[in-house]
Amino acid sequence: QVQLVESGGGLVQAGGSLRLSCTASGSTFSSYTMGWFRQGPGKEREFVASVSRSGSYEAYADSVKDRFTISRDNPKNTIYLQMNTLNPEDMAVYYCAADRRLGPDTVSTSLKQYEFWGQGTQVTVSS
Repeated sequence: QVQLVESGGGLVQAGGSLRLSCTASGSTFSSYTMGWFRQGPGKEREFVASVSRSGSYEAYADSVKDRFTISRDNPKNTIYLQMNTLNPEDMAVYYCAADRRLGPDTVSTSLKQYEFWGQGTQVTVSS
């Protein structure tokens, strides 16, 4: 089992940038496919980005492609989400998620696939 803790959220002006971090503990981090999801006010939780165990493969939601970048540092048990050119539609609670059942070079956009979740970090974008 793995415990996930997100950090790096906050208030940013439209057009600005933030970098989120998610640090894992309790298990072999490199055995997990990792993902970022978000849930905006009054909305369902949605996929943002995913990265394979080694970091070689990535996937993004169309709404964030070319603006957000997911990465991971396995020795540090951490994944990151670099978010650029933020707009008010990006305002949400961002959640980190982990799954150990997927293959080594696999990513997943499915919320139901992920076994473990963090508590979330709030991102607020002012216009």
